[in-house]
Amino acid sequence: MFGTIKTRDLTPAQVKAALAAQEILLIDVREPAEFAAERIHGALNFPLSTFDPSALPKADDKTIVFQCGSGKRSAMAVDQCRKAGHAIDAHLAGGIMAWKGQGLPTVSIDGDTGATRDRS
Repeated sequence: MFGTIKTRDLTPAQVKAALAAQEILLIDVREPAEFAAERIHGALNFPLSTFDPSALPKADDKTIVFQCGSGKRSAMAVDQCRKAGHAIDAHLAGGIMAWKGQGLPTVSIDGDTGATRDRS
């Protein structure tokens, strides 16, 4: 049953536009250290290693979109949601690597000072 539903691969441009329009809730499924090192502004961290679809925040009228480093873990999160009966089917294809490859901004932590830095 779940195998027939295809994961929607969203491009960085689609995710950026949807974030700007406040249409999506971006969930980063990378580990906390990865998230702390660099993330997409506005993303929430729900690591795949401890992932529980029932613990996801309420998205209200927004669409949940998963994101990871390359797209593999976010697709796995979509699959786990399907198996748990949640109608979540979208992820950022290529992950934060694709996002950065398009020159889109991220937030990072300066390891020496602890200050946050916007990278555009």
